[in-house]
Amino acid sequence: MDATPPKNNEAPNHQLISIIVPCRNEVNYIDNFLTIVFQQIKPDSMDIQVVIADGESDDGTREHLEIWAQREDRLLIVDNPKKTTPAGLNIAISQTIGETIIRMDVHTIYAADYVKNCVENLYKTGASCVGGAWRAATSPGRAGAIAAAFGSRFGSGGAASRRVDYTGPVDTVYLGTWRRSDLLKLGGFDETLLRTEDDELNLRIIRSGGKVWQSADIKCWYQPRSSFKALAAQIYQYGYWKVPLIRKHHAPASPRHLVPVFFVFTILSLLFFGFFYPLAWLLQGFVLFSYAAVALISAALIEKPWAKPVRWLSIAWSFVCMHFAYGFGFGHALIDLCAGRKNAGEFVTRLTR
Repeated sequence: MDATPPKNNEAPNHQLISIIVPCRNEVNYIDNFLTIVFQQIKPDSMDIQVVIADGESDDGTREHLEIWAQREDRLLIVDNPKKTTPAGLNIAISQTIGETIIRMDVHTIYAADYVKNCVENLYKTGASCVGGAWRAATSPGRAGAIAAAFGSRFGSGGAASRRVDYTGPVDTVYLGTWRRSDLLKLGGFDETLLRTEDDELNLRIIRSGGKVWQSADIKCWYQPRSSFKALAAQIYQYGYWKVPLIRKHHAPASPRHLVPVFFVFTILSLLFFGFFYPLAWLLQGFVLFSYAAVALISAALIEKPWAKPVRWLSIAWSFVCMHFAYGFGFGHALIDLCAGRKNAGEFVTRLTR
């Protein structure tokens, strides 16, 4: 595992909460994010340290960060020359001095008591990692439709981490909170995985006998992509990087990961065989029609078609983008694996935001 192990040898400060943030080109969001972070409610007698790993931002983000650092001595800026999320997280961890570490992302909205609830749940449950559900921020227009699809059962495959009212053990959580000592033992994040690095870390936690815990009290709202193209690119990468994770740990893929792959494989197979057996094209049409019907019905359970037809159709199209992109991404990784390709192409390695 290509990771940057924490190098800070100071004894951890048990009264300090270290917040780690990977960041690149967030000039439109960074000021609001830092305002929210420094206004967070904390457990009594505890304070925060914020470590932001900047991936060589070139849009003015770094200048904004330096202005903040001049007036806020609890903010530390470090460089992330690899420009990837797991590398940035490891670099940030190496500069933490608090025993409690909370990961936060710039493109997320946080409840005022987010930090307080993260810390309290970590020590109350005895878990190795705690976090909240994947809540999608609601907004008007296309972004709102994508958010609705992102948080739905049909869009997510019924993952427990998307159930906002659920409290209990899970296989992964959104973001995460850990004891620094536990992260040191685990060796940080796997930098060879440019996506799914959090899933992989949580898998190692569970396999080492630890517990990953989701609490309904820990509330934040992820802001999904605002265009179908950006959504498809993001989910394509998730599908691609799930294969190296499964291969590394010899972990069986859950049905929700395999269904989109099987669906895309079926569609392409029927398309191919249709050149020799035209009946296959009829079967392909039936499969696509059935999928479209399920997507439209699932969207109708979220938004009434007669009330907001454009939003209803946008939610349905978001399902299509998510499922096909994940299936093609997963398939792309399988082809690379079978072909012995060790270097992923730019499309699955570049940051999508």
